[in-house]
Amino acid sequence: MSKTLYWAPRGIGILAILFISLFALDIFQAGVPISQMLLGLVIHLIPSFVLVLFLVIAWKYELVGGFLFVVISLVPFFLLSNQVWVNAMLCAPFLLTGILFLISSYHAHSS
Repeated sequence: MSKTLYWAPRGIGILAILFISLFALDIFQAGVPISQMLLGLVIHLIPSFVLVLFLVIAWKYELVGGFLFVVISLVPFFLLSNQVWVNAMLCAPFLLTGILFLISSYHAHSS
């Protein structure tokens, strides 16, 4: 299995999680107590924590992780009321990560 196929889903997954995590930074506002902002930050980062857990699982079990990422990529279409293209943009990196984990798993087991 090539190193690129091994590292591509992991790298894309990390970058996608970091990107989603940036949206949690909108919690910081002037005049709000720091304890309230930190609580809000933790709450806003819950999806990122779940995604990190999925990435850890995928790192060890590529097939399971690939399916998790494909399934999680569909969540914006069911939970968010954005326009379809916005949800597609949000889910695309996670769908790509899932597909690459599945391909990597296939190549690892077929060799």
